[in-house]
Amino acid sequence: MRHTRLYRDGRLEAKDFPAAQISDYLQEPGTVVWLDLCEPDQQDLELVSQEFGLHPLAVEDAVQQHERPKLDRYQDHYFLTAYAVSLDPATGSLTTSELAAFVTPRALITVRKDPRFDVEGVVARWDGSADLAGHGVGFLLWGLLDVVVDGHFATVQQLDEAMEGLEDLLFDERPHGAEVQRRSFELRKSLVVLRRVVLPMREVVNSLLRRDLGLVDEAMCCGPQSGPSRCATWCLPSWRPTSPSRATA
Repeated sequence: MRHTRLYRDGRLEAKDFPAAQISDYLQEPGTVVWLDLCEPDQQDLELVSQEFGLHPLAVEDAVQQHERPKLDRYQDHYFLTAYAVSLDPATGSLTTSELAAFVTPRALITVRKDPRFDVEGVVARWDGSADLAGHGVGFLLWGLLDVVVDGHFATVQQLDEAMEGLEDLLFDERPHGAEVQRRSFELRKSLVVLRRVVLPMREVVNSLLRRDLGLVDEAMCCGPQSGPSRCATWCLPSWRPTSPSRATA
């Protein structure tokens, strides 16, 4: 499945047009495009390489599995990997969905490894802040990462609540020994994965904000006119998730 969008001079002009038209649009002044691919095949990867002039090896990197978020710099584009996360409150199991993105001065190409990533949420974020579209690729990148980071914060909150529930079981008068052990094991596993995919995001975001990269202009960074949602993305706090060790001591 493919999604496309064309912005011209800060306004949404077209969407869901054939991806083969992208290179033509990019020859026109004032245009910025978004292409989204979900579980791409070889034909999709070849199209991306042709339309955006990306090196085939760099494009193939988008479908490889990675261990942690990262930002790689190439000669004419940047390659980003990030993870959306969600926690199953019933089991304490964490699910991750890897996302790859190519960032060029006038295009954002997202590659989803599976359909679990909430791409419609990203589109809704863009449409809800259409007044920022004039900031070009920085605007698209902000909407994408804002959804990812919001999911991280929501999962952290769920994990905290799950740990509190584990403590309630521990001090319940009725015996819950096996259940406490099983739940604690799942939460510990989820916590390890969550740390691996969340903590490196601070370095990724800080790198994106470097002025010499020119990806995000100063107006899109945290400032007097920035809303709380924008700051949640660009100004990530120093978060250190706690361990459920208290509940299992």
